[in-house]
Amino acid sequence: MTLLISTLAAIVATVIWYKNVAEGKNHQFGMLSLIYWGASLMWFVDAIFEYAESGADYFEPTSSAMLNDSFLGLSVVVFGLLIWLVRFLIKDSENVFKKILFKKTSGNFTSEE
Repeated sequence: MTLLISTLAAIVATVIWYKNVAEGKNHQFGMLSLIYWGASLMWFVDAIFEYAESGADYFEPTSSAMLNDSFLGLSVVVFGLLIWLVRFLIKDSENVFKKILFKKTSGNFTSEE
């Protein structure tokens, strides 16, 4: 399940990245897709070694093992999003976050009389 969840996240992130590049936007989805593709590669290697160790039993997981793997896969997706969000806010290529944080209001107030 971890391989499936991380691969689906990688595909979705890659499609979003491709769409944003085509529209000329820079939201750094390329990094997010690379995070998920790296996680997918890691889980793929893990699946190969686990299959080599357990053989055909690898394809008959228990329900508790599937639940644990699903939770781990979702945790990886959330952690990848968290890493991307922190980097996105630090990089702030369009200075949107900086403008919001340091928004200055002028002291000249006009009153309607």
